[in-house]
Amino acid sequence: QVQLVESGGGLVQAGGSLRLSCAASGRTFSSGAMGWFRQAPGKEREFVVAIRPSRGTTYYADSVKGRFTISRDNAKNTVYLHMNSLEPEDTAVYYCAAAETIVPVTAPTEYDYWGQGTQVTVSS
Repeated sequence: QVQLVESGGGLVQAGGSLRLSCAASGRTFSSGAMGWFRQAPGKEREFVVAIRPSRGTTYYADSVKGRFTISRDNAKNTVYLHMNSLEPEDTAVYYCAAAETIVPVTAPTEYDYWGQGTQVTVSS
């Protein structure tokens, strides 16, 4: 049984930092992709960042470039989302997702597994 377990969300002031973790169990996704999406109240789920673990290739939404960084620890089957210079607009539930094969990384429908989500709240 595949599980993705996120951790690290919380409340932070604008300009602050948080690190989210996503630990995968049940299989590895070295041939596919792992990503982070977020969903704010009343809005659709949107792509944030993704990584192809096999090569470390990364993809970022324009809104987070230069502020967020994704990294992975293949030995632990875990990906991390390092978020700096957080803004109130970053407030959302953040979801980890994993795809078994190479897919268009920005499309949530292409992912096979999802975590339960972790709340990130940025106060102004």
